[in-house]
Amino acid sequence: MPPQAVSPVPGIVMVLAAMSVLPLSDVTAKYLALSLPLLQVAWARYFFHFIFTLPIALAAHGTRALWPHAPRMQLLRGALLMLSTICFYAGLRRLPVADSVAVLFVAPLAVTVLAPFALGERVGIRRYTAAAIGFVGALVIIRPGGATYGWHALFPMMSGLSYAGYILITRRIAGTAPAVVSLGFTALIGAGALTATLPFVWQWPTLGQAACMVAMGPLALGGHYLLIRAHEGVAASLLAPFQYWQIVSSAAVGFAVFGDFPDRWTWIGSAILIASGLYVTLRERQLALRAKAVGP
Repeated sequence: MPPQAVSPVPGIVMVLAAMSVLPLSDVTAKYLALSLPLLQVAWARYFFHFIFTLPIALAAHGTRALWPHAPRMQLLRGALLMLSTICFYAGLRRLPVADSVAVLFVAPLAVTVLAPFALGERVGIRRYTAAAIGFVGALVIIRPGGATYGWHALFPMMSGLSYAGYILITRRIAGTAPAVVSLGFTALIGAGALTATLPFVWQWPTLGQAACMVAMGPLALGGHYLLIRAHEGVAASLLAPFQYWQIVSSAAVGFAVFGDFPDRWTWIGSAILIASGLYVTLRERQLALRAKAVGP
């Protein structure tokens, strides 16, 4: 008797919830980065993320959670995510939240381009073409060198490319450690590295700023935990389209807090990015189903 199919509805709801929570962390980071040193803001994001994750990891997996398998790959993975975060926060200082978030979606397209070299996966001309079109969409959003944001607009692109490296390593070491352990170890790497910079950049926050620094921890943890739970038992290709809700929620939160609303070029570029990303996702799903039907 075949196993009962898992309903994708709870997973879809959790993805939409995650994509609504993560922009709150981004807006908090933008608020802090306007008045505090960039590295201090990034440190707070990782330090309090780790503080809130550690008890969960220890309760679920004991002290062995403190040292996951493949530590060197975990270190590289954490370093790439930290670099992505720093670049993203640097862009937030000048760009609306929605613009920065939209450009981050170059990451799945970059993964498609790099997968043959990093993972040995085969990628055809159709997906390469879709990825190239997606990068054009990102350039439409940031318009590098333009008078509006200048070259600061390249920071989200750099963030997206670094995040692509993080995704590739995540795929490579998938299954070597529980998700919450990987989350905690990644946060520890960022917190440890950025703590070394604090004596050179530290600025005492106000009470309100300190509260926001602490809040970034549970916001980031909550968003990523929802994403992990969403993908348990539901195909990633089915959930991927719903992740683009983050662009809409970021626009709403950014407008509510800062009065920033994406211009028409941001929406046009986002539409190009989304269309490209959806094509790549659907193509990968189609090929996976075809390979499964053929069998070994």
